[in-house]
Amino acid sequence: MAIGALIIGDELLSGKRQDKHLAQLIHLLSARGLKLAWAQYLGDDPQRLQTTLRQTFASDDLVFSFGGIGATPDDHTRACAAAALDVPLVIHPEGKKLVEARFGADAYPHRINMVNIPQGSRLIANPVNQMPGFSLHHHHFVPGFPSMAWPMIEDVLDREYRHLFASAPDIELTVLALHAREGDLIDLMQQMVSRYPEVRFSSLPSFGTDTLPPHIEFGLTGQASLTRAAMDTLVGGLQAQGYALGEVIQRS
Repeated sequence: MAIGALIIGDELLSGKRQDKHLAQLIHLLSARGLKLAWAQYLGDDPQRLQTTLRQTFASDDLVFSFGGIGATPDDHTRACAAAALDVPLVIHPEGKKLVEARFGADAYPHRINMVNIPQGSRLIANPVNQMPGFSLHHHHFVPGFPSMAWPMIEDVLDREYRHLFASAPDIELTVLALHAREGDLIDLMQQMVSRYPEVRFSSLPSFGTDTLPPHIEFGLTGQASLTRAAMDTLVGGLQAQGYALGEVIQRS
C-alpha cells in the first residue's frame, strides 16, 4: 500500500504560508517504519480537487489530506471528496453532537457544516477543539492546522494501520565520493540497482563547498543488514576505481 499526501490551500501556493505538514508526515511515517511515496500541493480550485480525489480514490493508496474541511466558503475538500465518489454530503450524527456541544445555538447555520461530510465517512477525533476530521475508505481528511492535524494522523496510523508498521525501521547510509562525476559511474550505479533491488539508491552531485571539493553523495536506504551489505559493495567498487571517500554515515 503506497502512502500519499494531499496538502491543500491557495495560501501555500501563493507563498502566504509555508507548509509544515510534509516534513512532519515523513517523520511520523518513518517512526513507524513507513515511507511516503508521493505528495501533491493543491490550491482551492474545486474542479482540480475533485479530479485529483477521483484519481486517488480509484487507487489502493493510503492518502492523508490536509486542509479545506472547515465551514468557510473556500473550504471545498468535503464537497469534492463526496463528488469524487458520487455520494451525498450528510450531517454525521455523532459529529452533530460534537458541534452542538461545543457551540450550542451558534452551531447553526454555518459551523454545523464542519460535519456535513461524505456519506459513509468515519470521524477522526480532534484532541484540540473536538471538531473532527473524517475518513473515507483509505483516505483521511484532517484540518490544515498542524496542532490539530498531526495528533489526528498519529491516531489514524496507530489505530488502523499498525499491521503495516515495520518491525525494524529502515536505515539510510550515505558516503561521499570526492572528485567523482556521475557520468563516469553509471555502470557501477546500474550494477548496484540490479544487485540490490530492495535497497533504494540515490546519487546527489555537488560542485563543492568551502570545505569540500566537487563530489557525489551516494545514499542507500532499506533494511539494515541488506543496506550495510550494499554499502560495502558500493564502497569497494568506488575504491577499486581510485576514488577517495568520506566516512560512511548512518542518517536514520
